[in-house]
Amino acid sequence: MPNHFSSWVAHQQTQFEAVLRNLLPSAELSPQRLHAAMRYSVLDGGKRVRPLLAFAAGELAGADISRVNYAAAAVELIHAYSLVHDDMPCMDDDVLRRGKPTCHVEYDEATALLVGDALQSLAFQFLSEQQLSDSPAKQLKMVKLLAIASGSRGMAGGQAIDLASVGKQLTLPELENMHIHKTGALIRVAILLGAHCGNGLNDAQLDKLDRFGKLIGLAFQVVDDVLDCEADTATLGKTAGKDADNDKPTYVSLLGLAAAKEMAQRLHSEALESLNEFGDKALRLRQLADFIVLRKF
Repeated sequence: MPNHFSSWVAHQQTQFEAVLRNLLPSAELSPQRLHAAMRYSVLDGGKRVRPLLAFAAGELAGADISRVNYAAAAVELIHAYSLVHDDMPCMDDDVLRRGKPTCHVEYDEATALLVGDALQSLAFQFLSEQQLSDSPAKQLKMVKLLAIASGSRGMAGGQAIDLASVGKQLTLPELENMHIHKTGALIRVAILLGAHCGNGLNDAQLDKLDRFGKLIGLAFQVVDDVLDCEADTATLGKTAGKDADNDKPTYVSLLGLAAAKEMAQRLHSEALESLNEFGDKALRLRQLADFIVLRKF
């Protein structure tokens, strides 16, 4: 197993891409167009931050990588489906994602809608068809955690708040509440699912991992808002400045650029503090926190 962080990331990304290629339905399998669009939307794109967090938490908990692969794939499929739906004309109406045309542009709106539906269903199939825990009750809890993180009390609810907030000036607590759901929920559940694939953590330790996920999930969004102002479309792989153009509330519009950067650094420090008791076992999680927050800005 590679020791250097960049080598570890490259190794995990490469092996996980192969896992996804194997798990997704073949484009030759009927209905071919839907399956081709599913593969188009999931493969060959993105940094795989959520799977990387699942793998790091799995390492901390002593989990078998074959189990974490399924948990990580489930979270990534939920994430991919959310991007497909978010980009549709009825939502954010975007034409570029991960450096290539969005699903509804490359295919059509009806296919994009079905892609999201199918990816969501497949995610729960991944969590339920393999033995991911020695305890059936714990595996059932994993299904519940992903359902909550994906639904109206998680990502979908956060998107609803986001759509209702266009043109409004939110307070900082309101903005944080939106992103705890929209962005943070899947980041938190990726960490918890990876950890639940192992057997070495008690409830108090799982709570500390969840706190880490909450803080780093917020930091992830703050950094995204900063990059949306400072980076170009080619660097981001999606349309730069889209939130500002659509009059959406962001940490930058609320706090200003300098204060948003300071907030990201504070959240980063607090997230790292929540890992103190884990020592060297949390090395990869710490490195991923650095990776998330210290992206170019």
